[in-house]
Amino acid sequence: MNLKTSSSLDLSITAMGVARLTFSQAPTNAMPIVLLEELANTIQILGKDSNVRVIILQSGGDRTFCSGADFNELRQIQDMSAGKIFFSGFAKVINACRESSKIIIGRVQGKAVGGGVGLAAATDYCFATQWASIKLSELSIGIVPAVIEPAVSRKIGLSSFSKMALNPTEFYSAEWAFQQGLFYEVLDSIEKMDDSIEQFANQLARYNPDALLALKQILWVNTEHWEWLLHERAEISGKLVLSEFTRNALARF
Repeated sequence: MNLKTSSSLDLSITAMGVARLTFSQAPTNAMPIVLLEELANTIQILGKDSNVRVIILQSGGDRTFCSGADFNELRQIQDMSAGKIFFSGFAKVINACRESSKIIIGRVQGKAVGGGVGLAAATDYCFATQWASIKLSELSIGIVPAVIEPAVSRKIGLSSFSKMALNPTEFYSAEWAFQQGLFYEVLDSIEKMDDSIEQFANQLARYNPDALLALKQILWVNTEHWEWLLHERAEISGKLVLSEFTRNALARF
């Protein structure tokens, strides 16, 4: 079954209950607030659908998974309230992944920057290609990866998160991300990655859904406070984006 949720979000569900959720925002899959809201809502809906066993989260295009926040919208933020609302978009998607009763598989075909790294970290099992380098670029424009930090640190540890966050102009290879625990499998082509994802998703779909739910809850133990923590972190970014440094940095892009 194929469903068109919007011009930027596609959903298909196989007979086995594998839901494939594709977000797309050409040319680099930067995320505006409307798309973040819709993505979070769709993940929540799929989590409650008894016909869905597994969710695959992916993006359109070949070389960029997600370049993070939409800079055009960042430039338009005029007050702290609007800033918090914008950065709460990523918080809502991460929390939707965390609260979902379904195992979520990540498909990272290319570069992930900023919030894109957070989306990859919010999945339960993440596949990538050799081109899926990652970067936390926030500090270079005067903000910090505050909202996504809990999700990223949960996968790669605070030390590796610190290394990335303090080197905002440096891309780290897919192999490095694999070694740190963000990616679970790295393939040398999109075709091989998609074959592996299909096999893995279909295998999971055959398992006892109650067992998958129990495992999901174990995997996300001690994250219940994220509901308020991530929105609290959104306030930090929402304030920083109003700084003169960030205004000037965004104007250069």
